[in-house]
Amino acid sequence: MQAAIEEAEKGLDEGGIPIGSVLVYKDEIIGRGHNRRIQSGSPILHGEMDALENAGRQPADVYQNCTLYTTLSPCPMCSGAILLYKIPTVIIGENRTFLGEEDLLLSRGVKVHILQDSTCLSLMTQFISKNPKLWNEDIGV
Repeated sequence: MQAAIEEAEKGLDEGGIPIGSVLVYKDEIIGRGHNRRIQSGSPILHGEMDALENAGRQPADVYQNCTLYTTLSPCPMCSGAILLYKIPTVIIGENRTFLGEEDLLLSRGVKVHILQDSTCLSLMTQFISKNPKLWNEDIGV
């Protein structure tokens, strides 16, 4: 989770939304990413999507043996990617500032662990307080 937090902090330093993610295979990070919607003008570069993109093309059995760490509960788009690639485990930093599609993931057999990490919560709470318009844009409000 620390690597995902570092990605979130990197995104914030770049002027973006502080959400980070890492994809881990056999105890090694194969993809890192952070929300880059603002920086890249992208409608889809959430932290999880960026981590998957940066992992590059992988065989199905790699994804099926990965764990995805994300600082915030995954939205419907990111949850869809998790389901598409059959990533079996997702570790979530916090879900108090945004509750994503955890029930959907659980209903499809994904193991979901929520940490309620204080750093993840603080990053998002402060960002949302200072940037409500950007945050609402990110979640489609």
